[in-house]
Amino acid sequence: MSAGLLILIAVFGVALLLFLVMRTKLQAFIALILVSYIVGLIAGMSPNDVLTAVQDGMGGTVGEIAVIIGIGAMFGEILKVSGGAERLALTLIDKFGEKRVNWALVLTGFIISIPVFLDVAFVILVPILYSLAQKTKKSLLYYGIPLLAGLAVTHSFVPPTPGPIAVASLLGANIGWVILFGLMAGIPAAIIAGPVFGTYISKKIHVGVPANMIAEAREKKYDRELPSFGMIATLILLPLFLILLNTFVSASLPEGNTTRTVLSFIGNPGVALTITALLTFYFLGTRRGYSKEEIQEIATKSLEPAGIIILITGAGGVFGQILVETGIGDVLAQSMSDLKMPLIVFAFLITAVVRIAQGSATVAMITGASLVTPMIETMGISGPMLGLLVITIASGATIASHVNDSGFWMVNRFFGLSEKDTLKSWTVMETIIALVGFSITLIISMFI
Repeated sequence: MSAGLLILIAVFGVALLLFLVMRTKLQAFIALILVSYIVGLIAGMSPNDVLTAVQDGMGGTVGEIAVIIGIGAMFGEILKVSGGAERLALTLIDKFGEKRVNWALVLTGFIISIPVFLDVAFVILVPILYSLAQKTKKSLLYYGIPLLAGLAVTHSFVPPTPGPIAVASLLGANIGWVILFGLMAGIPAAIIAGPVFGTYISKKIHVGVPANMIAEAREKKYDRELPSFGMIATLILLPLFLILLNTFVSASLPEGNTTRTVLSFIGNPGVALTITALLTFYFLGTRRGYSKEEIQEIATKSLEPAGIIILITGAGGVFGQILVETGIGDVLAQSMSDLKMPLIVFAFLITAVVRIAQGSATVAMITGASLVTPMIETMGISGPMLGLLVITIASGATIASHVNDSGFWMVNRFFGLSEKDTLKSWTVMETIIALVGFSITLIISMFI
């Protein structure tokens, strides 16, 4: 089959995926699997070969991420239930003081979104924003944009959040490199999109606490005393430290070294998160009066959103495997080489197009990674560059959240904004994060 025809089949596959997700509202997991079947058959694969590719793609991908996402979700849920997010926010706000509270909020969002899903963390913390806005009479955006920027950056850039974990699995990237580059790109992105842009836009759009949310602005009462700040910060940062330590030790010590063997084991993302989850169950659960049954119920409940993310990522692995088996990946890589387009630019652009078209950051990440994966081996990309590609794809999947994204409507509702003002604030903030993140990865790519 000619190279031109294979490229047309790839374009058709992406277009069909967007149609199924956007117009027919077909669940993304089913849509990805269905498109994989169709693309494989059209490209000339036999039915048996298609089924084998589906099994290989699903098994190879899910096997890598199921443990990380599942245990990470349990860790985040117990942190949420215990009041850890509120403790982190209240302590940082107190330490930074009233004049720098927006910096405290971006840091709060940046840290708490590592284990807790963005939308969950926002709902937990939004009463604190209401209270601050009522006390100071400043625009709600002055406080809200920094918090949202911190949440959005970590949610997209820093494992063990599901998005970058899923992309890293599809690309075969080392999680330690992903964390390192995620922090390098994420910190400046959070600062520019958070306190800097938040201060500017709050002067342009004054937003008071919505009338139907006034009750939420009152000081919240908790069933139990909140856990200590030190404990929460330690539990959140522990897995990141262990994973990064594993990466640095693996790069600096020879194979067979006892220290490297031990640290590589405990620094494996799945092991690091298992250790952290067990400590969390004990210190935030058992020690604080939760029964074994309650802890089990909390942990089990957390697996509901994790399950669908694991399945969608597996379906993305299937789509990527089909592209490899049909030879489409090789053709795309050759076409990019002929156009002299760097893979990092292609990865950002294709992911951004999918994100803007259909709204879901998860679907955009998985689609972008699925298209990039077959080219990686052909182009001989490995090591740190794979981690950088993960952050590039995450940047593309963050751009221009608008009316087809659930996050847009969440901010619109909780802040009482018009659609126009939501576009001016939330959408611009997301786009700043995407462009700053991409710019930094592009610069780093010149040196590795």
